[in-house]
Amino acid sequence: MLPRFPLTARTLWPLGSCFALLCAAGPLFESCVPRERPGDDTDKPAHKAPRATSVASRQQIPEVQPLSPRDGGPTRRGVPAPRSGAAANASAGTPKEPPLAADAPLTSPFMDSFDRADLGADWRAMSADWHLEGARLCVENAHNHPLWLKRKLPTNARIEFSATSYSDEGDIKVEMWGDGHSAAKGVSYNDATGYIAIFGGWRNSFHVLARLNEHAPDRPEINLTDTDTDPRTRKVESGTEYHFKILRSDGKTMRWLVDDIELFSWGDKQPLRGVGHDHFGFNDWQVKVCFDNLKIVPLPGP
Repeated sequence: MLPRFPLTARTLWPLGSCFALLCAAGPLFESCVPRERPGDDTDKPAHKAPRATSVASRQQIPEVQPLSPRDGGPTRRGVPAPRSGAAANASAGTPKEPPLAADAPLTSPFMDSFDRADLGADWRAMSADWHLEGARLCVENAHNHPLWLKRKLPTNARIEFSATSYSDEGDIKVEMWGDGHSAAKGVSYNDATGYIAIFGGWRNSFHVLARLNEHAPDRPEINLTDTDTDPRTRKVESGTEYHFKILRSDGKTMRWLVDDIELFSWGDKQPLRGVGHDHFGFNDWQVKVCFDNLKIVPLPGP
């Protein structure tokens, strides 16, 4: 039987000292004192992850990383990639070409025989397929991406040129009084900006003079046949050069003649003119066509 001792401060002090020495002795006695008090986790910051998991190693981060699809190219880590095209022009504040407002108004006759090596500074190509070949302007598979003349047409003008299709499908196409920079956004050319003259379109089935939409149900058109003796309804012959003349002299009536035979004389109740409707362009869908001897003459009128 153990002797009884009175529990006084004098008797408890040695026991407390021993307990403290035992707890300080090391890991074997860590359970003596709890690590955290209830509620401590709400008062202190979260534990930092080990460096190996919070910071990737150099082997994990490639020196060259892909950019987002919008940027379209690689860049060195932390250094933006140089951009080209429209994005670079916009960021640099220096467009690749002068704005359309800089296109000079056509106040005197303009002529182009295409007797040189390159398209030249007078033209704005919406497709890389436009080129000069044998002193003529030629194209194939442009898919309604025109070649625009960098001149502002007056409301009234006469446009003349020669054109040749090298396909039994015909399909010779030009645009008048368009915006000077647009092209088809899809397969169907229903978003044009001016008048469209199509000679032997739809596999040599129609001559068409369209306004803004070459598929418009109310477009002026001529049905073509193989047997009709009327020159207006004959199909386009492959390899034959035709002389086109398209003019507007009263501000509203479009006239189109081929080899001095008038195909259309059509009065537009809402004439296309002014800003956004003041350029001429050659166009093409798929067949090979060539153009030559362009001449545009400003005409007086309202």
